[in-house]
Parts: sequence; C-alpha cells; structure tokens
Amino acid sequence: MRNYRTSIFVLSLVIFLNVQRNFVAQGSAERKVHIVHLGEKQHDDPDFVTETHHQMLWSLLGSKEDVHDSMVYSYRHGFSGFAAKLTKTQAKKIADLPEVVHVIPDSFYKLKTTRTWDYLGLSAANPRNLLDETNMGEQSIIGVIDTGVWPESEVFNDYGIGPVPSHWKGGCESGEAFNSSHCNKKLIGAKYFINGFIAENESFNSTKSLDFISPRDHDGHGTHVATIAGGSYVPNISYKGLAGGTVRGGAPRARIAMYKTCWYLDDEDIMSCSSADILKAIDEAMHDGVDVLSISLGSDVPMYGETDIPDGITTGAFHAVLKGITVVCAGGNSGPEAQTVTNTAPWIVTVAATTLDRSFATPITLGNNKAILGQAMYTGPEIGFTSLVYPENPGKSDHSFSGTCEELSVNSNLTMVGKVVLCFTTSPYSASASSAARSVKTAGGIGVIIARQPGYVIRPCLDDFPCVAVDWELGTDILLYIRSNGFPVVKIQPSRTLTGQPVGTKVATFSSRGPNSIAAAILKPDIAAPGVSILAATTTNTTFNDRGFNMMSGTSMAAPAISGVVALLKALHRDWSPAAIRSAIVTTAWRTDPFGEQIFAEGSPRKLADPFDYGGGLVNPEKAAKPGLVYDLGLEDYVLYMCSAGYNESSISQLVGKGTVCSNPKPSILDFNLPSITIPNLKDEVTLTRTLTNVGPLKSVYRVKVEPPLGFQVTVTPKTLVFKAKTKRVSFKVRISTTHKINTGYYFGSLTWSDNVHKVTMPVSVRTQILQNYYDEN
Repeated sequence: MRNYRTSIFVLSLVIFLNVQRNFVAQGSAERKVHIVHLGEKQHDDPDFVTETHHQMLWSLLGSKEDVHDSMVYSYRHGFSGFAAKLTKTQAKKIADLPEVVHVIPDSFYKLKTTRTWDYLGLSAANPRNLLDETNMGEQSIIGVIDTGVWPESEVFNDYGIGPVPSHWKGGCESGEAFNSSHCNKKLIGAKYFINGFIAENESFNSTKSLDFISPRDHDGHGTHVATIAGGSYVPNISYKGLAGGTVRGGAPRARIAMYKTCWYLDDEDIMSCSSADILKAIDEAMHDGVDVLSISLGSDVPMYGETDIPDGITTGAFHAVLKGITVVCAGGNSGPEAQTVTNTAPWIVTVAATTLDRSFATPITLGNNKAILGQAMYTGPEIGFTSLVYPENPGKSDHSFSGTCEELSVNSNLTMVGKVVLCFTTSPYSASASSAARSVKTAGGIGVIIARQPGYVIRPCLDDFPCVAVDWELGTDILLYIRSNGFPVVKIQPSRTLTGQPVGTKVATFSSRGPNSIAAAILKPDIAAPGVSILAATTTNTTFNDRGFNMMSGTSMAAPAISGVVALLKALHRDWSPAAIRSAIVTTAWRTDPFGEQIFAEGSPRKLADPFDYGGGLVNPEKAAKPGLVYDLGLEDYVLYMCSAGYNESSISQLVGKGTVCSNPKPSILDFNLPSITIPNLKDEVTLTRTLTNVGPLKSVYRVKVEPPLGFQVTVTPKTLVFKAKTKRVSFKVRISTTHKINTGYYFGSLTWSDNVHKVTMPVSVRTQILQNYYDEN
C-alpha cells in the first residue's frame, strides 16, 4: 500500500510538471544550484527515494541526460530532497508544489567577509548607496588600538586612493621589522606603546620575545580588525573550498592608523594590554587627527567607574569624544549571562555580536539512514561509512574512557583507530573542540562529533581534521543510536556554505549582555553587528590561507564593523558629534534581520533578542545616514550625567579639566539625553525629558508611536514635534507608570517618532523595584 501511494504521488507529479514544461523552458538560461527540500522521506528504500527525485527533474527538464547534468546529489536518508542546477523559473515552479517544503539557492563557494556588508545593505554592486555617497569613506581616518599591523597584507593596498587627508598629523614609527616605507596612502600611520607593559612585566625580554618590538603584528588580531573596519578590496580570497570572493572593509577607502598597545607574553602564551599604553595611544590618536577610534579590547566585571584613571579606555575615550572622535568598543565575550557587558561609559559606542545569515552545513548520516546536519568548517574528502564510537567504559579502571570532550585520551581498553568518536562538552570555548580533535587524531581516529550547547562558535580544526558540532539533542540521538546498534557507523560529508534565508540571524552566545553593571539606567550594549566567523586578513603565521587570511569570531570583530559604518557617516556628516552619530545608528537599527525575521539571542534557553542583547538592534547603515532626528550630547550633558550618577565633584573636575559644582538636588540620570530609556527602579511613575535635534528637512513634523512594555503606561507630551528653519531642537516629556504591584524583571518596548519618511526609534526598558522602596519607607 505504501509503495502504491508513493507511485501515485510520483505519477501525479509527473503529469503536473509535464503541463508546466513549456512555460518553464522559457525561463532564464542561467542555472544555479538550488536545494529542494521535500521534508520527511516517503519510502525506506533510499534508491527509490532518489528515483522520485530523478522523476521530478525529468518531468521538468525533459530528458534523462538533462537530469544527469542537473542533479548534484540526492538527500535520501533522514529526509527527502535534492540539490540540482536550476533556473530561477524552474526553482519557482518546484517551490510552488504543495509537496515541497522550500527551495533555497545553494551558496557553495560564497563565504566571504563582504557577506557582512552585502548582508547589511552596503553592497558595492549598488551604485546609489552610502558607499557611493561618501566615496567609500576616503576622507575618514580610522584609528585602531590593538596588537599591531601586518603591513604586507593585500588589504592595505592603496590602489586608486587619493592623497592623505589634510587633517592627518601622524606618521609611521620604525622598529623591529618595520619602518616608514611600510606605510602608504591606505596605512597612513603606525605607532607602538610598550612602556606600561614593560613596567608591569619586568621579566619580559624584548630581545628574545616572539613579538616584534614595533607596530608589526605578531598575533594577527589587530590586522584582522583593521581589515573589517577599512580594508581595501582584495579579490579572489578563499578559505579552502568554503570561501571565495572579494574581501573588503566597511569603509574600503578610509585610511588606517594602527596603535599597537598589546604584547605577547611568551611564558604565558597570552596577549597583555596595559591601560597606560592604551591611554597613551588614545592621546596620540587625538593628536594625529583620527575620526574614529576602534578598540576591540576590554576589562572584566566588576569594572572601574567612568572617572577612575586606571581604566585607560573609558577615560581616554571621554577626551576623544569631546574632541569629536567617535570611540567604538567591543562589548565583551562573556555572554550569555546578564550584566557582563563592558566598556559601558555613555560616551562610548558599545557593540554586541550577531551571526550572519550564513551556516556551514555538514551532513552526517548514521547507519540507520538518519541524516543530521551538523556545523563544521571541514573541506576534506567525504568520510564513507566508518565505525562510530562513544568512549564510555565506566568503573573498569582509573583509565576509563569518558564521554567528555576535554577528557578524551588514548586508552588501551577502547581503541579509536580508524573510527569517528562522539563526545559531549559544556564548555563554550573552542579549546574543547580542539582538545577533542587532537586526542582523537593522536589515537588514530579519523573524526570527532562534538555535542554542545547550540550557538557556540565553530572554528576549523587543525590540518582540516573533521570535527563536527551538533547540539545536545542531536548528540543524544547519535548516542542512542550507538547504544542500540551492535555495529554503529557514520558518514561525514564535507561542509557546505549556506547563506540568505532560511538561515536566521542570532545574537551570539558569547556576546556579553546588559544591563549595565556600572549605571543600570544607561543602556548597554548600544548596537549589534556581525561578529561570528568573519574572514579578514591576519599575519602569515596565523593564517588558514596562503595569502594571509583567517576566520575569527568575537565582539572584537563586531566593533570594527561599526567603526567602518561610523567612518562612512563621518565622511558624509563632518559636523556631526559622536553622540549624533551614535544616535543615528541606534535609532535606525533593524529590530529584525534584514529579511524581516525576528532575531533570537543564543543561550540557555534561546529567546527573542531584547535591548540588553543588542541595544537598538542590528546596524542599518543606509538608514543611519539619514536618520531625520538625533539625540545629541555635549560637555554639559556629560557633566550632568556624572553628577546624577553620584561621582564626586573633584573627580569630575579632573576629568573635564575645569571646576565643577553639581546642583542640589542632583539632576536625574533618567534625563540624560540618550537614544534609549532604561528605568531600573520604577515604583509608581516617573517623568523624564528628551531633546531631539533635526538633521533632516528644515520644515518637518513628527508624530509619536509608543509600544509600551507589558504592564506599563507610557504617555508622551507633546505627541507632535514641529521643526522649522529656526527651530532645530525640540524637547518632549515621557511619563511612565505601572500597574505592577511586585518587583519584576525588565520589560521592553519602544518609542518612535515618524514624519512618514524617517522613523526614529528608541528602545524602552523598565523594571519595578517596589519592595525595596517599601522597606526604605517603613
């Protein structure tokens, strides 16, 4: 009966597609690989399933020869589907069939750094976008404070770039394996700062160190982030068979100035960055004339206060911002726990990391024909059906095997020679995968499947050893198969790159989360950008590519993406303050992905992203260029903030360089003119003020729309803002009250001003703290 129903299905499909054949044949002649997903397989015989796929294509294409030429391969074990070369019209016709789940273009050989910018709407193929309007940021200078620069990298070519901007006053500093000839019209500055580091590491031997005592990059991190922010176009870059295309930065004609402040400690195998050196680098950068500072460094929680001199980034950033330099910092890699975000000063743009619309699908097929899609960066040959083992031998000896990835080791009781090994890990760090792969390879194994929490970053294993990641659910399925089968086997196919829909965007597990642990009323992070598996330049001694390129992940990669956007905005709006630029980025951000799908936040459990995950949302560069209105800030605003936050007058006076007397009663921190509202301790109600500055058409009328947090009432006065030629700044009040009668967690909403062209949206986050107030009053 089952075979009969399947045959009827195939026959009806043949008839339907034959009717459509002539129309389909008139479609575009350009064929691209598409994946046709048919859902659960309708037959246990894999050959029969494949035959139905061939029949579907034969009905569409008209001959067995065309089917053979079109078919890439058949999915026939865990689910039914196939990959085939189809025109857009043919793909559309198949997708419209009720039996088809979806048809997606195959993105094989499409992984590249420019995926970040295509994904964010800054494709160079579009002649009418922000890149074109700003000449790719040619007049902007990006200062990068990091591990140094590898000047020979192709990303620092200055082909077609004009003279160095006239406001540049810096230069190139000579040192070990580096001199002024390494600079050009792209890499216009390079300096190094080591005195603070040496003072704290007296045993450091500069003559024996692996690091270069110069601006040259030993680690590769600095070169990588500089590439993301402003690297020049470099064509035909690939990562083994997975990547292929042009690599570039966000502002590909912007100038790069590197300030090396991080040094390699040979005996500890770590990079160390002195606050003193960082502060000096910021000082030099201010002198040299940078327009934006990109700092992918940070401290751990608990942090110093904003006025404490030991925090070189925060204090230095304050001065830079007052000079008109936007400072962009990584938010940290301590997620997904709350209150882990760093670089929280309100004058810094703090960046969270998201994934791209990209995955590295790696098919795993078990001996029971169950197909599983893992994640890996494996580009070696297919591993045909091979013995599969889970290393468990409980209670036998002190050398018993363990299924924990970190504890895999060679053991005479259970050999791994010629087998694929399954292990489980709770660690969010890539070292667990590397450790497992190393142990299995040393023991003579040929691959490892690593079960872990979803959302953890994947990295290629050394020597292209197959280490495939699955989540705990799929890992448990594999384990149950092993335990229920006398001779478990598995097949692992090479990884393939999928981009676009249906791959969803997520806030990365590692990305540090709010709320702000220094000042809860200041929303952090501010914004999010792609920071997972980003391909960019590095040093030749840390590369997975013979031309000096590598993939890295972290908020370190997300921050320079924002720096590149800031460089473009600065080129377009030279008179905008750092606060105006930050406001433009935050208030125009996507709260969905670019396709309109909701953004999730990875972690346990996975949830919809909120402002503590991604600030205003995912950066939208094109919208940020023309925000309509901005929430601006100046020195007086920052002083009022510090007074409201309770900093003493002498500390504030030291920071701003002039005597400061705070008002009595002190101002409310809720009135600080941020492009967000965060209320951590609402009892009954509160009223706060914001001021908007018109940077759009001179005569504009904006009306408000409120999405109140659950259980709160939000009233805005006035509901309409009128801007005229002489009225560029208008204030409004927001009254927030609650019906909650208990302490709550944070609830989230938004407040949007619109003139039917621009939408200026600020996130709203509110928490009640009624019990604390009750005890204070009684």
